[in-house]
Amino acid sequence: MTHIGLLLPSRETSMTGEHDAAGLVRFARAAEDAGFDSVWIGDSPLARTRVDPLPLLAAVAATTARVRLGTAALTATLRHPLLGAHTAATVDQLSNGRLILGLGAGFPLPESRDEFASVGVPFDQRVGRLDETVAIWRRSWSGGTEFDGRYWQLDDLTRTLPAASPAGPPLWLAGSDTPRVLERVARHYDGWLPFLPDPDAYARAWHTLREKTTRNITPALYATININPDSAAARTELDGYVRRYYRRSLDEMSTIQAYFGGSADECVHWLGRYLDAGAQHLVLRIGSLQAHRQLDLLADALLHVRPTA
Repeated sequence: MTHIGLLLPSRETSMTGEHDAAGLVRFARAAEDAGFDSVWIGDSPLARTRVDPLPLLAAVAATTARVRLGTAALTATLRHPLLGAHTAATVDQLSNGRLILGLGAGFPLPESRDEFASVGVPFDQRVGRLDETVAIWRRSWSGGTEFDGRYWQLDDLTRTLPAASPAGPPLWLAGSDTPRVLERVARHYDGWLPFLPDPDAYARAWHTLREKTTRNITPALYATININPDSAAARTELDGYVRRYYRRSLDEMSTIQAYFGGSADECVHWLGRYLDAGAQHLVLRIGSLQAHRQLDLLADALLHVRPTA
């Protein structure tokens, strides 16, 4: 079954400077009312400043009943693992187990390096610290007693807050299709959340991942889309969004991340290629500063006639 989720437009505040946490909660409720399966939010306290994702999802949990609540992606190593586990367990309880934690190690950009330095976390240790954080979270939620790792040694986990279930929220790795990423997903994670621009590359990576493990892993996709009956207008608006956010053109960013601008029918066909490649949960970022307008267009385009593999 295909699941379709929307990214809450929190990262747009780094372009507009207009922070509106309450508006994001209303947007999440509108997404649920429209029929989307999940809502997601990114993370960046300093590099691209936006609201903290976990408190925001706690508020969303209180005003929704059905949608899954996800981070795409939480830079978990900016927080001490015990505090991260505590906050995540709280949100998981409030949402009755609806939380999914998409996790990222951080991109090698100057602003990301500065963000890590500001909280005293060595940037070159970010990958190892993320995987160790995941191990600590699982240990704390499942009733473990201690943890002895490379970066943290914790003597008493018996008093940590439990999540909604002993397994805790599903932990997905937001990453690419490199051998190292696929190996980490196979060993440590419950889901794979890439932004690959090529459905054929997605299919090859998913095939490789299935060969590496018999564990039940959710294949997802993070994609940025803009739909408009005028395909040229969709791409123009999407290009403006990308240039404002990344200071690069849509053509440049499309070699790195999954982007689509065009009509509703074209969008359904494009996403269908990823579903044919194995994707089961689509996390869609709206490539427009008019996110509320696109929400209704996306619901009409995708939810009534869902892309199928």
